[in-house]
Amino acid sequence: MTGLATGACVGDFSRPIMWKGRFQEQTAELLQTFSESISFDWRLWRHDIEGSIAHSAALEKAGLISKDERAQIVAGLREIGAEITAGKFEFKIALEDIHMNIEDELTRRIGDAGAKLHTARSRNDQVATDIRLYLRDECDALSVLVRDFQRALVELAERESNVIIPGYTHLQRAQPVAFAHHLLAYVEMFARDAARISDARKRMNILPLGSGAIAGSTIVLDREFIASQLGFDGVTQNSMDAVSDRDFAVELLAALALIATHLSRLSEDVILWASSEFQFITISDAYTTGSSLMPQKKNPDVAELTRGKTGRVIGNLVSLLTTLKGLPMTYNRDMQEDKEPVFDSVDTVKNSLAVFIGMMRGIKVNRAACATAVADPMLLATDLADYLVNHGVPFRKAHEVIGKAVALCAQRACALPALTLTDYQQLSSAFAADVFECFDLAKAMAARKATGAPSPQNVSAQIARWKATLAG
Repeated sequence: MTGLATGACVGDFSRPIMWKGRFQEQTAELLQTFSESISFDWRLWRHDIEGSIAHSAALEKAGLISKDERAQIVAGLREIGAEITAGKFEFKIALEDIHMNIEDELTRRIGDAGAKLHTARSRNDQVATDIRLYLRDECDALSVLVRDFQRALVELAERESNVIIPGYTHLQRAQPVAFAHHLLAYVEMFARDAARISDARKRMNILPLGSGAIAGSTIVLDREFIASQLGFDGVTQNSMDAVSDRDFAVELLAALALIATHLSRLSEDVILWASSEFQFITISDAYTTGSSLMPQKKNPDVAELTRGKTGRVIGNLVSLLTTLKGLPMTYNRDMQEDKEPVFDSVDTVKNSLAVFIGMMRGIKVNRAACATAVADPMLLATDLADYLVNHGVPFRKAHEVIGKAVALCAQRACALPALTLTDYQQLSSAFAADVFECFDLAKAMAARKATGAPSPQNVSAQIARWKATLAG
């Protein structure tokens, strides 16, 4: 077995304890290997123990176990948890999953008290609880990483707040923008991502434990008490929905797919900026690799790998939706297939964010290359059209006039500032001698002062706003 970070997985193929009373034949070894989930759901161990401790408290509250029995259960579970942490616990394939591996070992150690633990619950509501507890913790970890990533972007934006670069549409030079403004666009994206994670966490923070396999149990426990023990905001209201619901997992996978997509878009920008053709940035040696053949190469592998991994994160979302789309109510074994895509997306996005944070903090901006690129006067063609509009020319007519000016430059193989005042006035009588002020980049940037536009004043204010928002 692979995938176990702690402990080991052993091939004990004796009859599973949870159904040995009903079955006469031994379960085929091939089936046990095919159906096991312990090779990946082992990572739920901490949450399974946490849920079982809360469940034992409810059993004691209901008078179903004694105070001493509960103490034995809690001590036994914590002992097992310590062994898993230390890598000394053996996970058994025959017991299928993390739930039965822990319960079986607990019963072996403490006897009847352990055998009472599963009273009034099913693995159906147990796993639904475990995965919610697990994802709740991962939402918190992801929220921290997203904020750290935003901080890294804001730090770079502040450090290079005076750098202007060409902005692109269709990957063609369009208009000048502040490099910081470009970075802050991603800060905005990741703010939405953080909000989606927070929203997903709210909807997953409802306790399904106590719903049983499908129809609850005739042994009634105080579910609200269990919810309070585990920090849930409330309890589910329909036992069938509770055990079959994986909307919360889909919702988080969708949020993760968007995070990955945003990282992939930034990856493409970074790859272009770092290329010899652009040379806008230099990525630190710590976050690049070389070539086994070409000694001159310095490759942006972090960005490329992140861009590549995005396809897998998107695929995981589609995989889970496809698994769920045809399932009848309620629990079906297909739902065991929810964990691997969830675990993979969580791990991939967390790792991508962490490595991107390091890469962005080590980026150096090549200001000379940026200045050369943004010196292209064609970037200010729209400013010329705005000049005409401010002199009473309808925008569509102004657009046509500047188009003709650009065509004239292409014919003469010159730049817009090289045209004479006479040239401009032959195109429109609205032009005056001050038309050449349109080519002053500093003035052009200062004029972009509408809310959301990249004037230096606006960019400075946005950096300050984000620093205050992300402080602490």
